[in-house]
Amino acid sequence: MPKTYIISKEQAEEIALMRKKVRDKRVDKRLQAIQLRGEGMKTPGIAAKLDTAPNTVSQWVSDFCNHGVESLMGGKYGGNRRNMSIDEEVEFLAQFKERAANGQIVEVSEIERAYVEKVGHRIGGSQIYRVLERHGWRKLMPRSKHPNKASDEAIEASKKLTAKLKK
Repeated sequence: MPKTYIISKEQAEEIALMRKKVRDKRVDKRLQAIQLRGEGMKTPGIAAKLDTAPNTVSQWVSDFCNHGVESLMGGKYGGNRRNMSIDEEVEFLAQFKERAANGQIVEVSEIERAYVEKVGHRIGGSQIYRVLERHGWRKLMPRSKHPNKASDEAIEASKKLTAKLKK
């Protein structure tokens, strides 16, 4: 049987006062869930009122009862999951940018190997592409031939024609 957490009316009143000072709507939503629980509402009713999952409400209540109000005060959502700062990425990519500027071919697999070596662990399949996109890199491939190049026969015919005109 799951553990039932009890939040007193005094705690609910303290949370109500805290909510007036909080500007982050995600934190306010968590505090509101704790306040409603302290006022006697059950988890499914709180979840319906706040338009969230009952399991999420249970987790917020559990965090509050086990770790205090600080556990609800931010940092529970996405964010920067980069392995390097933007400046470190710029410094890392500089070696490859210099080679590309000199006309050498730089492959993504090569950049990825160096990146993994630098951060010291594996990375996701698209992470290196996000790093490159963040710094304005784009895919360029050397052409094997110009798309409007004339056929070999046309070139030979032109050579013969110009040779006749020069005589």
